[in-house]
Amino acid sequence: MAAAVELAARGIPVNVFESARQPGGRARGVLYQDTQLDNGQHLLLGCYHDTLRLIEQVGGNIERDFLRLPLQLDLHNHLVLRAPHLPAPLHLLAALLRAEGLSTAERWRAMRFMLALRLQRFYLTQDTSVSALLAQYRQPPALISKLWEPLCIAALNTPIAQASAQVLLNVLRDAFNRRRADSDMLLPRIDFTQLFPQRAIEFVRQHHGKVQLACRVDALRHTPEGITLHAAENVQTFTHVICATSPTAAAKLLHTLPELAGVAAKIDALQMQPIYTVYLQYPPQISLPHAMIGLHQSMSQWLFDKGKISGQAGLIASVISAEGTHQQLTHDELAMKVIAELREQFGLREWPIWYQVIAEKRATFCCAPNLDRPGQSTPLPGIFLAGDYTAGDYPATLEGAVRSGVKCAQEILLHSSDKPCHQQG
Repeated sequence: MAAAVELAARGIPVNVFESARQPGGRARGVLYQDTQLDNGQHLLLGCYHDTLRLIEQVGGNIERDFLRLPLQLDLHNHLVLRAPHLPAPLHLLAALLRAEGLSTAERWRAMRFMLALRLQRFYLTQDTSVSALLAQYRQPPALISKLWEPLCIAALNTPIAQASAQVLLNVLRDAFNRRRADSDMLLPRIDFTQLFPQRAIEFVRQHHGKVQLACRVDALRHTPEGITLHAAENVQTFTHVICATSPTAAAKLLHTLPELAGVAAKIDALQMQPIYTVYLQYPPQISLPHAMIGLHQSMSQWLFDKGKISGQAGLIASVISAEGTHQQLTHDELAMKVIAELREQFGLREWPIWYQVIAEKRATFCCAPNLDRPGQSTPLPGIFLAGDYTAGDYPATLEGAVRSGVKCAQEILLHSSDKPCHQQG
């Protein structure tokens, strides 16, 4: 939808084929027990400039649609880090200096680490794992477990022993090193289908484009006339195609084109990581100390109080990112574990009215060092790839996905006439 909006805004008529009945992919709204949920909890940072720009371009309002929190990390009973209103990067250094739950030595080690990264412009001559980089800079184990590991898993959805240090540094650079507001955390007050994709559909249609839902493209064909799409009994030819699907669906489509077998193989080689979200609807008087709060060395990594965020009183979301022992549990067993943690950590004796586990077992790619991700352009002129798994500075985030779509649109605008374009969603 980012690619479609970018093209439509420039007067290029687009056709969007969306395989699902609603737009959004892995960032979409879900209705359960008459309660509007998301298929997973999504947090934006102030440095997600392209995503925030496009949300406003299609009619959103950032201050109305999000709860904006200045940089703060609360790891229940273990760490409190809050940034004062100072220019970047002084706000982060002051937050580290005053962090509760860290020793004086740990605070100084963290500050020296960030200053060293800034001196080298957050660039590594050779990528390595996050755990190896932290060892190189002699970060203490307690500091790693309370600060760097939760940040890494939240940002990259990859354990620190497997995660790319360079990609993490890219996120730290953009969030903490430029403007203070770039490190703000933005929690959506409305579900993600409403936040951007549904508005984007209306924007595209208002700009003479077409959006077809529940219309899956089964095959692509490259012909002298252009790129032909086969969707059920619907066959159409376009000058340009942006394949903006999940990596699994993209590889399946590209395998139908011999010229793109190498690109498909590169996508197939990506390893995937899960994200589990456990929603618990408690009585409306139940709430957490903060809108977002972490747990240290627990099954639940981050908890979101939807009452404080979106007015859904008593609704709590527990997020468990990356691989782990939780994958061996049934959904009921996992929910019981989370309920027990909430009882132990916050004294919640009430039993939830209902619970729902949403498991995205292939939520993101494993963001490993030196990962060879496919680019947005392909060896076949006119065929492009968009998705959070494609080449870029960022891990599998909303901003990474949006940037890839914007880049595809920019490439098309550079090399195309005013003939119709197409995006497969």
